[in-house]
Amino acid sequence: MHKTRQTLAHVYMVLFLIFMLAPLIVMSGAAFNDSKLPSIVPWRGWTTMWFSEMIADERMMWAFANTLWVAVAVALISVVIGTASAIVINSIAGRARTVLYGLMISTILIPGVVIGISTMILWTKMGNAVGTEFFLFNPGLHLSVLGQVSYIAAMVMLLVLARLQSFDAGLEEAALDLGASHAQVMRRILLPHLYPAIGAGAAVAFFQSIENFNVTQFTRGGADTLTVYVFSKVRAGITPTINALAFLLICVTLVLAVIYEINRRRRARIEAAREAEARRAEEAML
Repeated sequence: MHKTRQTLAHVYMVLFLIFMLAPLIVMSGAAFNDSKLPSIVPWRGWTTMWFSEMIADERMMWAFANTLWVAVAVALISVVIGTASAIVINSIAGRARTVLYGLMISTILIPGVVIGISTMILWTKMGNAVGTEFFLFNPGLHLSVLGQVSYIAAMVMLLVLARLQSFDAGLEEAALDLGASHAQVMRRILLPHLYPAIGAGAAVAFFQSIENFNVTQFTRGGADTLTVYVFSKVRAGITPTINALAFLLICVTLVLAVIYEINRRRRARIEAAREAEARRAEEAML
């Protein structure tokens, strides 16, 4: 019975990996197929011309640059707001905690189309009320950033809040009793404990922003992002240049994931060594 369960578990794992990786493999393979259609069937020969055409496509390159700019801005702002919200929610109790938590979570449940339209209408109406042509009130990538932050920050908050559950509040009290200021406690005790969650939240915010379409479509003004560019190409016909760019993004993501895992293991070894040294020092004192 145990062997049967183990075999089924292995089969499930293999099928799951195939389900997850097969579309990426097919999409990446289309970037090297000498065919005008983004597919691997029929295979017409090996080529790298789609990468050259990708670089020559100025609109795609501008859209990609805009996408990266928006994603970085969204990640930075979402980390600040999400981390601050998690710390506040974790430090209060009662009805105020429930209300604040509910307000933050509610943004995740709102459809992206609603967020995009609401963001555009809000800032446009504010511009009309102020009676100025200041760029902040006009549709553009800055409104895309604000619209995306309104719900992505809640995702960061959930990650940081989960990490805070394992934090020993006694460390803060001990540091304050020893004369540390609240700023020092935040910088030297709390934030180092939250760094893994903050890093994960930044990564989630970055990639959520890259693949966002609904909010960006209604707030971007005349600027292009990658998802909007791909959507506009659907009517005219998508070429494998999109697959070439996707292949490069997959490679970059894998490299970053490997680097993150190496650093995580290195930090884990250092932390384990410090804990072992602390235990030895404690035993020597006893």
